[in-house]
Amino acid sequence: MNATSLYFRYIAVSIRGQMQYRISFLVHALAHFLITGIEFLGLAALFQRFGKIAGWTLPEVGLFYAMISIAFAVAEAVPRGFDILGRLIRNGDFDRLLLRPRLVAFQVLAQELQLMRVGRLAQAVVILLWSAHALDLSWTAPRIALLLCAIAGGVCLFSGLFILQATMCFWTIESIEIVNCFTYGGVEAGQFPMSIYNRWFRQVFTFVIPLATINYFPAHAILGRSDPLGSTALLQWLSPLAGVVFLAISLQFWRIGVRHYASTGS
Repeated sequence: MNATSLYFRYIAVSIRGQMQYRISFLVHALAHFLITGIEFLGLAALFQRFGKIAGWTLPEVGLFYAMISIAFAVAEAVPRGFDILGRLIRNGDFDRLLLRPRLVAFQVLAQELQLMRVGRLAQAVVILLWSAHALDLSWTAPRIALLLCAIAGGVCLFSGLFILQATMCFWTIESIEIVNCFTYGGVEAGQFPMSIYNRWFRQVFTFVIPLATINYFPAHAILGRSDPLGSTALLQWLSPLAGVVFLAISLQFWRIGVRHYASTGS
């Protein structure tokens, strides 16, 4: 069986397991939709009070919000197996993965697909459609392509962060929660334009965790706005590739972690 067929076989098993408790799945999905929806209503109330934030309107910020939220929803659902790596190591189950004739990263990736994240995804898609309508842009093929590439780059970026967090378990056994400052904290920060933050904060989320490259820069090209930070059009169109590079670097650290793994003896 090739890798693609095997992956979908894994995912089918995961989905069937989650569908054993359909009411629980629906409640969780609805809860994600409502919680993130209330979050955006709070954002809308902020703009209702102040009108604009540093020259940005609510539909424009809605585009930032939707792009980052869609990317995170997919990344939170698909590579979720890396989130349970600490448990696999503690129970000794990771040793079994090493004995199988498949890539270890592939086996961890296919451990689980969290279907309930569809609630967050649906809410973000609704905001994206509303923003696209409210902005009254001409949605040409290049703009749509850049939007999709930016979201794909965001999926790669957040997946890389989850992989880095999992890799640390080879030395710490337990997952280090400080990484959540860059995952969940990055989602919160990416919902607003980077230009409103202090310089040191922008540099962290541009050169260390390249969040701006999968959200802030491509959004300027989509909106046709000039960047107060001075980015060029070429940078704005190519910036989503930084998410792919970040994922590739994260996988290299993962390989180092696997090579240095010593069983817990469980």
